[in-house]
Amino acid sequence: MSEQVTSYVAPDGQSAVLPDPEAEAVVRANDRGHVFHSWSAQAAIDPLPVAGGQGAKFWDYAGKSYLDFGSQLVNLNLGHQHPDLIAAIHRQADRLATIQPGMANDVRSELARLLVEVVGEPFTKVFFTNGGVDANDYAVRMARHSTGRNKVLSTYRSYHGGMGTPISLTGDPRRWANENAASGVVHFFGPYPYRSPFHSTSPEQETARALEHLEAVIVLEGANTIAAIILETIVGTNGILVPTPGYLAGVRELCDKYGIVYIADEVMAGFGRTGDWFAFQGYGVQPDLITFAKGVNSGYVPLGGVIISAKIADFFNDRVFFGGLTYSGHPLACAVGVTTFEVFRRDGILEHVRDLSQRVVEPRLNQWLATHPSVGDVRGRGLFWAVELVTDRETREPLVPFNPTAAQNAPMVAFAAACKAGGVWPFTHYNRTHIAPPLVITEAELNRGLDVIDEALKITDQAIGA
Repeated sequence: MSEQVTSYVAPDGQSAVLPDPEAEAVVRANDRGHVFHSWSAQAAIDPLPVAGGQGAKFWDYAGKSYLDFGSQLVNLNLGHQHPDLIAAIHRQADRLATIQPGMANDVRSELARLLVEVVGEPFTKVFFTNGGVDANDYAVRMARHSTGRNKVLSTYRSYHGGMGTPISLTGDPRRWANENAASGVVHFFGPYPYRSPFHSTSPEQETARALEHLEAVIVLEGANTIAAIILETIVGTNGILVPTPGYLAGVRELCDKYGIVYIADEVMAGFGRTGDWFAFQGYGVQPDLITFAKGVNSGYVPLGGVIISAKIADFFNDRVFFGGLTYSGHPLACAVGVTTFEVFRRDGILEHVRDLSQRVVEPRLNQWLATHPSVGDVRGRGLFWAVELVTDRETREPLVPFNPTAAQNAPMVAFAAACKAGGVWPFTHYNRTHIAPPLVITEAELNRGLDVIDEALKITDQAIGA
């Protein structure tokens, strides 16, 4: 039986909850007894019971509130319990809760139209999925079918989903236990100026050497065997790696030269996260397929998809596309997606993100770079930033190693604990903390969260003896 949490309005006018230890105990017991959690050793975790949320914050059953500086899993772009998104679910549920994907539906087709409209030519169609992993899986399938080739190239330090072909495409340790999930996957190095695999000394040199490396991989793997290159436009969990000048344009040229499909994975970076509708639009390039999920409706109802260029869409005019999902383009999810577009435009979300990025986030993070010895690099765009922590700025040795053990990760655990004690729920990964709050965060909330992180960085400074 679900437990009711007694709510009240705090003196600052924000919703909160009264402590409810009995309800918390029930949630903890049921979770520990029956929920099998992802990416975890089950006995080693203690999930926080969450009682509610509003805007850029959520709270637990003890009444403690946290600023959500990871937007949950970088999906909650319009924040917790947005009234317009909740109302869209209610309206759609009252009218038509679900319908199979083989039938035409008004909110599904309207969302497809809106998506095609914001990306422009040459895109014409949208295939809806249930989330990001199946969006990437189906994009690869479309590329393979339309080219008649099998191989797909992706970068190390990438994440494309947790199962099937996408987990094989993933270039981080989450892939290791799932090898052989798919054939034809080849990894290569993308640009990463701070830890250049090409020993570059400038962003421009990094671009040139990264493209030379990619072309060598294409040639050595056999260009006529490669169906697609899939790239996170800005690498997400694995470091907020912003493409160096001209890199994406160079990838586009290589794809054109060798007849390869360019897939832009915008699952995390899309829908305003960088200050553009889609991150690739900030770099003057045009992919062939665009995958999306997360911010399309802030995850209120699971939804993802593939935006398809005319050339690939037309390939299937007279050929059967062998793929489908029972819940593809679910009306409840699509209704929230349509409303997401309305909210973005009415409330100037893109402008808000760009403003906060330029006036607040970038100057503040650069200040940390100057004042905290453990901060080695800061990088990002919009409300999508990484702070990379090191033991030594000269050697750039990471504060914790790549894929650390629990003991090695102790400094980051202490940093995260300090953030949480200050009322900020951080997004940390290896030796980095990411700044990715809901796009609706106010300037006051953003500054308060950055203040907490600033103070918590003293923990990492102390860890290196500074």
